[in-house]
Amino acid sequence: MITRQRLAAGACALLAALAAGIAVPAGAVADETTALAPKVNLVLDVSGSMRARDIDGQSRMAAAKQAFNEVLDATPEEVQLGIRTLGANYPGDDRKEGCKDTAQLYPVGPLDRTEAKTAVATLTPTGWTPIGPALLKAADDLDGGEGSKRIVLISDGEDTCAPLDPCEVAREIAAKGIGLTIDTLGLVPNTKMRQQLSCIAEATGGTYTSIEHTDELADKVNQLVVRAADPVVTPVAVEGAAGCTNAPVVKSGLYTDREEFGQQRWYRVEVRPGQELRASVSVSADRAVNPDHGVLLRAVTVHGREIVRGEGNNTGRTDAISTGLRYPKAEADDEEDESVAETVCLQVTNSFSAAGGVQSTPGLPLELTVDVVGGPSQASDVASFGLGRGWWLLGALVLFGFLTGVLWGWISRWRVAVWRSN
Repeated sequence: MITRQRLAAGACALLAALAAGIAVPAGAVADETTALAPKVNLVLDVSGSMRARDIDGQSRMAAAKQAFNEVLDATPEEVQLGIRTLGANYPGDDRKEGCKDTAQLYPVGPLDRTEAKTAVATLTPTGWTPIGPALLKAADDLDGGEGSKRIVLISDGEDTCAPLDPCEVAREIAAKGIGLTIDTLGLVPNTKMRQQLSCIAEATGGTYTSIEHTDELADKVNQLVVRAADPVVTPVAVEGAAGCTNAPVVKSGLYTDREEFGQQRWYRVEVRPGQELRASVSVSADRAVNPDHGVLLRAVTVHGREIVRGEGNNTGRTDAISTGLRYPKAEADDEEDESVAETVCLQVTNSFSAAGGVQSTPGLPLELTVDVVGGPSQASDVASFGLGRGWWLLGALVLFGFLTGVLWGWISRWRVAVWRSN
């Protein structure tokens, strides 16, 4: 009897262990899926000006609610969505209190469409327009996880809580290197509001759109939410050094950094014999800058000898300046030297200068792409006098031209001979 009880107890323990072994990987998979899930935070302006009835015969608030209901119905299952409001709760005249008026209406996470719609239906235009504070809180709502992060700001007016400038807030968020994009939509915009919302979007690589109709609002917000579900490569935040000696070592990948006006940033790449280094850099002007600017990308040895460079420049206002370079390292003669890597220093320099009254910090957004690949192994793969495989085409054209000339000359002589005989 005792033996049977022991066997039964052992069998139960074994089943429990197997169940635990099966449950742990499933939980790990669920956690990993959640960590990689794309996140979107919709930030809606619910200030008093949203009562205006100038969008398709209805109020701006009614148009926003209608658009939100359509967006919530179309949100992909894999997207974790949240809704934050600004100016929805404090109706008074105290500016200090009004500039604190931002709240999470629906937390960022798996979407319960009915619950989210119910929350949106309770909104009533109320108070101030604290865009800057709302963006800071919205960024905190999206903290954590490795998936794409996007804030969609919908407003009908400029911020009323200066000196906390929303543009500066957006630049600070971008400078954190967390891969967060802010898209802005302006309802019936004026010039000042358009400039402010455009500045916010540009600071993080987002987009600005003017909205004057309900269907435009629903379509655009839906596009941005769906876009968040698309697979993207999130740049890795890296901090370049002032010189090559202390520069961080980067491998193949996409990196983001910040570079102040006229500053140099250095990075190091290991390149082995028979490999080719391909690098490109883009520096964006996320604020007003003076004309005549450019960017320089240099590859140099650790001793300071320049290997190759790439440069780009512009004489007017542009959103970004880019350039790139390629450095193929020859194969080693000795097999033992194949494992010895050369340290290549990449230097990024910009010649942007700030316009009057423009803050120089944080620095301009910089995006660096590094790719170390196997070098060309055949002579035909290597460019020769800038033509590469184009020599085949050139040879064919020369031969075709020669044969055409001979044929045309023979026909011309024959025609002359016939004319003379006649």
